[in-house]
Amino acid sequence: MVAEAQDVIARLERTNAELQRLLTLARDQLSEMRQKLAEASQPPQTFATFVEWSGRHADVIASGRRMRVAVLPTLEVDLAPGDEVLLNPMSVVVDVARPDRTGQAAIVREVVDADRILVVSRGEDERVVTFIGGDAARRLHEGDTVIIDPRTGFASEKVERTGVEALLLEEVPDIDYASIGGLAPQIERIRDAIELPLTHPELYREHALRPPRGMLLYGPPGCGKTLIAKAVAHSLAEAVGADRSYFLSVKGPELLNKYVGETERYIRTIFERARAKAHSGAPVVVFFDEMDALFRARGSGVSSDMETTIVPQLLTELDGVEALGNVIVIGASNREDMIDPAILRPGRLDVKIEISRPSPEASADIFGKYLSTGLPLAASELALTDGDRAAAVRALIDAAVRRIFSHPDASDHVSGALVRNVVDRAKTAAIKGVVAGDAKGLSRTHLEIAADQELAESRAVASGTLARS
Repeated sequence: MVAEAQDVIARLERTNAELQRLLTLARDQLSEMRQKLAEASQPPQTFATFVEWSGRHADVIASGRRMRVAVLPTLEVDLAPGDEVLLNPMSVVVDVARPDRTGQAAIVREVVDADRILVVSRGEDERVVTFIGGDAARRLHEGDTVIIDPRTGFASEKVERTGVEALLLEEVPDIDYASIGGLAPQIERIRDAIELPLTHPELYREHALRPPRGMLLYGPPGCGKTLIAKAVAHSLAEAVGADRSYFLSVKGPELLNKYVGETERYIRTIFERARAKAHSGAPVVVFFDEMDALFRARGSGVSSDMETTIVPQLLTELDGVEALGNVIVIGASNREDMIDPAILRPGRLDVKIEISRPSPEASADIFGKYLSTGLPLAASELALTDGDRAAAVRALIDAAVRRIFSHPDASDHVSGALVRNVVDRAKTAAIKGVVAGDAKGLSRTHLEIAADQELAESRAVASGTLARS
């Protein structure tokens, strides 16, 4: 009997323990359901942006309204301007929310101080906003793109515009006019057209003369159009006394986009960048290389109908550049006859300068940029001038020029690029000779052979036989 009673007691104890476990589980589930029900029945909370502390209260902006609200005493966080917070129905800060990573894009026009910037958005709508991404003076520059919240006046972060930035090559040119040979008359005309208005603006105002807004450099390829555009940017910085200049080189073929309106947007962005940088007083050169590929004459039937919208967009931007005298638009083309006439009319690209093929005198000047007295010269060349290295270099240049223009068709092929290739090819031949065991030094034979080879290749390219030879 005792054993049976003990078994009954043990069985009842196990049953009681199971009932206690089930009761505890039910109580926990009921508590969890009550908590979820309470959370589900809570009123909605409002998102707001923290601005600054005001004693024990916080100034926030919610739905475009600036309010001073209380903060939940148990909320122990260090709020910074621009942080997102949550307000309960009583407008009390109860929690911190994740920041919003979206907003309106704006272009930085000027950095005001360490935390404020002047931006332009929606055309020419300017406003001063607070940058909350760190030290604005250190991280941002004119022309950068930032995300702003128009309701709060905060700029949250800098955006890398890779789609547009890929179209621009922004650099500080280190090429001056002294580095360009054979183009003295053209350089003088360019300086008269561009630098005089910047260095003597009072004289232009006195004579009621409007400075040119842009220029077109046209002529055969390889004659120095791009070099001149870079030299203009370098020289402008010196002329106006600026710390630096900007050379925005537009990669023309990449500007074209198959989607409607994208190419026009790229053009607007390019000029927005130029205006933003020019606003600080630095001269800006916007350079369109191969301009005929971008802005063909409307109705020419040479390409698609894209030029019917691209050309007007450029015309609009050119007309808007007149308010900023330190923005210069330079176009380069070897098919100027294919450019839309509205772009070339007076008042837009006012100055048109032909960069023609160099004459014998100009070719000698170009040779002088690449052949210097510091080069190793052949002993035979020095012997002819009794060791006078300057005279030996002049003799080499004269020999190379005579050899080039001894060909009857030289005037159809010679260019600054060809002259440089002649010198590079002659130097390569001299180096190969030293490796093969010959005496060191550049000779007229190297230059004459190189001139013949370069002209032969140019002749083959012009006739289309290079690929088949």
